[in-house]
Amino acid sequence: MLRAAIVGLGWWGRTITDRMAASAEMRITRAVDLWPANHADYSARHGIPVGASYDEVLADPAIDAVILCTPNSLHTPQVAAAARAGKHVFCEKPLALNAAEARASVEICRAHGVQLGIGHERRFETAMLEIERMVRAGELGTIMHAEANFSHDKLINVPPTDWRRRADESPAAGMTAMGIHLSDAFVNLFGAATEVQAQTAARVLPGENGDVVSALIRFASGPTAYLNAVLYTPLYLRLAIFGTGAWVEYRNETHPDTPGPATLTIQRTGAAPEVHRHEWTDSVRANLDLFARAATGRGSYPFTDVQKIGNIAVLEAIVRSAATGECVRI
Repeated sequence: MLRAAIVGLGWWGRTITDRMAASAEMRITRAVDLWPANHADYSARHGIPVGASYDEVLADPAIDAVILCTPNSLHTPQVAAAARAGKHVFCEKPLALNAAEARASVEICRAHGVQLGIGHERRFETAMLEIERMVRAGELGTIMHAEANFSHDKLINVPPTDWRRRADESPAAGMTAMGIHLSDAFVNLFGAATEVQAQTAARVLPGENGDVVSALIRFASGPTAYLNAVLYTPLYLRLAIFGTGAWVEYRNETHPDTPGPATLTIQRTGAAPEVHRHEWTDSVRANLDLFARAATGRGSYPFTDVQKIGNIAVLEAIVRSAATGECVRI
């Protein structure tokens, strides 16, 4: 059983703690937050002490790993501190805000022999796993293009002063909140990206970074892809991949933090469409359980170091392209 401390008790930190309460692989036994007094209810409900010192957690021999649910710019130094302390580290997305920092995190974890996990739970949704299987097996034929959208209105009440509204912490509108999951899916399925053309728009939300992001991406393996994220619209989750022999479309009815079904539609050349319903599974826990198994030497973790860095290279290129209006080569 991996003993972990969670760092950051916002909405997502609490979601992770709730999900992992029934895990047979990991137990969250400590928590860190800048305002521990605000989390007395959390501490009482879970029986977990809450403190304000990350250094104390890193010095605690009863802690094997940390889960970082902190502002984006803190990820790189916090990952490094955990690795130097010999703690396995699971970092919420994005791993970093540029490829150099992502590479530094990967390298320091490798150097200190600790597992580095990343919070892209959407890879573990059953319909996404089926799409990955189909792509790997060549069932779609030659992959021509992919499209994906991850949009919602869950963050519309975040104040303009919050780090999620700042361009330095959360650049390119909804890219670090939602779009980064889509680029991770693309990198996982198609490999390294080679160029990006992106734009953002500021429509209604206050803050520095806008509320719409769109990007065209080209991959070294051949396909092109498009992603979009909107920060103020009812929930919309879609991934479609177009091949010479078939296309497949995946639609979610709910966000990954709330139970609900998904639909996978497959259209093969000359055949009637196939529609498959996928029931909700706990993809957040699936990711963290695999991380815990890998950290304790009982399994492998499906995110490669190349993918961890490559996805942040896409993020960095999107941010630069949106700012300059230029096509950015990676």
